[in-house]
Amino acid sequence: MGIINQPAGQIKLTNVSLVRMKKGKKRFEIACYQNKVQDWRQRIEKNLDEVLQIPQIFLNVSKGQVASNEDLSKCFGSTDSDKIILEILEKGEIQLNEKERSANIQQKNNEFLNIISTKCINPKSKKRYPPSMIQKALTELKFHVNPNKPTKTQALDAIKLLIARQIIPIARAQMKIKIILSNKAKKSIFDDEIKPLIHKIIDESQDDSVFECIGVIDPVNYRQIVEILHNDGSKAKKVDGSVEVLDMAAISEN
Repeated sequence: MGIINQPAGQIKLTNVSLVRMKKGKKRFEIACYQNKVQDWRQRIEKNLDEVLQIPQIFLNVSKGQVASNEDLSKCFGSTDSDKIILEILEKGEIQLNEKERSANIQQKNNEFLNIISTKCINPKSKKRYPPSMIQKALTELKFHVNPNKPTKTQALDAIKLLIARQIIPIARAQMKIKIILSNKAKKSIFDDEIKPLIHKIIDESQDDSVFECIGVIDPVNYRQIVEILHNDGSKAKKVDGSVEVLDMAAISEN
């Protein structure tokens, strides 16, 4: 929030997002409405008036310091403010206010905990942990989400730490899949290549032409199974078969 000095008096800005760009040795800013900059960049919002709070270029929005034509000419090689505003809007760095930053961090933390909750189970009860319990265990382990790093990568790192330390009894949930193969493909690759990657076979069936298998695997083995079905290892051709995910977080009973 800032105060802009205008000829008609002061305009008090609320719900402002600043977009900042350093050019030459100066820093330029424009005042935009919250959440509108990303909409503009993603081409969701196309009306510039809905994005800009004030159609001016500033050296400092909060102090009301407007950039002069001399500043613009020296740093941008132009005094065309419309063109420069578009450049800042497209390439500048979004300065989130505290409310936005806090909301982003909370959203990222919720997403992080939900990933862990869906991918893990209590191996004793065979149930998933609520995010609140996962948060408590990670706090004890002093693991905190970095808002500047990918959420999924951090969630996988947290899962490894939780499993290694066992602050709470926890294990990766497994993936339930269905594999369909021609009898020829079953004979050539199933027993030697695919079966060792299946943790537990739940059901098998075979008729004159097709073999089907439903089983539970560790999620890390899924890509390897897909690769085996894409290429039979001896010939550069696709194997006559397919794999279908039935449950992304299945529980394998003993």
